Amino acid sequence: MPERGGHHSRSDAYADHYKSRDKDSPHKYGNRDHKEKSRGSGERGSPGDRRPRQRDMTSISQPAFRDQGPSAPYGQPSVYYSEDEYHERQPREALYNLRYILTSRGLCQLMEVFVNLLLIICTGVPHSNNGGYRDLASLGGIYHYHFGGAGAFQGAEAERVKELDQLFNELKRPPYALAMAFGGIVMIYALAMLALGIFRVPYRYPPVLLAEALINLLIGLGYIAALAAFFIKVQENYNNPICQERERMYKSKGHKGFECQFHGADIAGGLFGVLAVFVFIIGAVLAVRAFRTVREMKKQKANPDDHF
Repeated sequence: MPERGGHHSRSDAYADHYKSRDKDSPHKYGNRDHKEKSRGSGERGSPGDRRPRQRDMTSISQPAFRDQGPSAPYGQPSVYYSEDEYHERQPREALYNLRYILTSRGLCQLMEVFVNLLLIICTGVPHSNNGGYRDLASLGGIYHYHFGGAGAFQGAEAERVKELDQLFNELKRPPYALAMAFGGIVMIYALAMLALGIFRVPYRYPPVLLAEALINLLIGLGYIAALAAFFIKVQENYNNPICQERERMYKSKGHKGFECQFHGADIAGGLFGVLAVFVFIIGAVLAVRAFRTVREMKKQKANPDDHF
C-alpha cells in the first residue's frame, strides 16, 4: 500500500509538471505552428486557384540589369550598362547611316556629284564630236540629188575643207579633255565624301570635316579659275585662222552650224561650272558647322555632369 501510494504521488507530480509546461509552451510553439499554417495556406492558395505554386522572391535583392534589346537571343543573359556606356555604345554599333543622304550635307554632296556629271557630259559632247564635211554627193543617186549641186564641195575644195575639219578637231580637244578630267576628279572626291558621311567617319574623326571644308573651298575657288581658263582657251580656238577659214568655206555653200562662236554645250558647261562654285562653297560652310556640332556632342558626352 505505501508503494502504490508513492506511485500515485509520482504520477501526479509528473502530470502537474507536464501541465505547467504545456501552459508555458504556447508562446514558443504556437507562433511557429501559426507561421507554418499561414505559409502552407499561402503556397496552396484558394481551393479554386490551380496555378502552380511560386516562391516569393520579392524579398531577395537582385542586381539591376539592362536588356540588350529585341535582338538578344533567347536565353542570353542581360548585361548591365550605365547611361554613359550606353550612349557611347550607340555610335559604335551603327557602322553606317543611310539617312545621312537626306541631311543638308548629304544633299549638298549629291548636288556636287550631279553638277560634275552634267559638266562632264557638256564638255564630252564637243570633245567626241568629229563633225565635218561628208562628201555624200559622190555616192550618187539620192545623195547626189540632195547634197549635190551648189551645196557640195568639189575636188580641191572638198579636200581642203576635210583638212580644216581635222585640224580644228585637234585644236579644240585639249580644253574639253582637261574640263572632263577636272570634273571627273572632283566627282570622285564628292562621292568619297558622301561615302565617308554614310559610314559615320566624320563623327568618329571630326578633323575630317575640317579637311573637307578646306578642300571644298579650294575646289570652289579652283572652279572660278578653271572656268576662266576654259573660256579663254575656247575663244582662242574660235579666233584661230583655221576656224575662220573653215567657217568661210561652209558659209560659201550655205551650211550652218560651223560658226566660230560659243555653242550650246559651251554655255551649258559654263552655267554648271558657276553652279558648282556655289555648291562647293556651301559645302565648305556646312562642313564647318558639322565640325562644331560634333565637337559639342563630344564635350557633352565627356562631361555628363553639365546636364545637371
